[in-house]
Amino acid sequence: MNEADTYDILSDALLAVLWSSAPVLALSLGVGLAIALFQALTQIQEMTLTFVPKIVVIFLTLLFSLPFMYGILKGLSDRVFDLIVGGAV
Repeated sequence: MNEADTYDILSDALLAVLWSSAPVLALSLGVGLAIALFQALTQIQEMTLTFVPKIVVIFLTLLFSLPFMYGILKGLSDRVFDLIVGGAV
């Protein structure tokens, strides 16, 4: 195993983390922006109004995107385990 193989594994791991966290981050960002716009328009500055909807959206997104996350992480772990079994690591 040389530096190029190590770089490939690390870049694949970082991409797997980015892809698996993207749905949660994108939806929580969208909900946060919508709530901020609503608060700016109505001048309601309630702290629970910002946290409760975002937490609900994050949990629902995690619930529905877990198979997607599992597929990405399984593909990465299969690749690494194949390298270990093949003697490349």
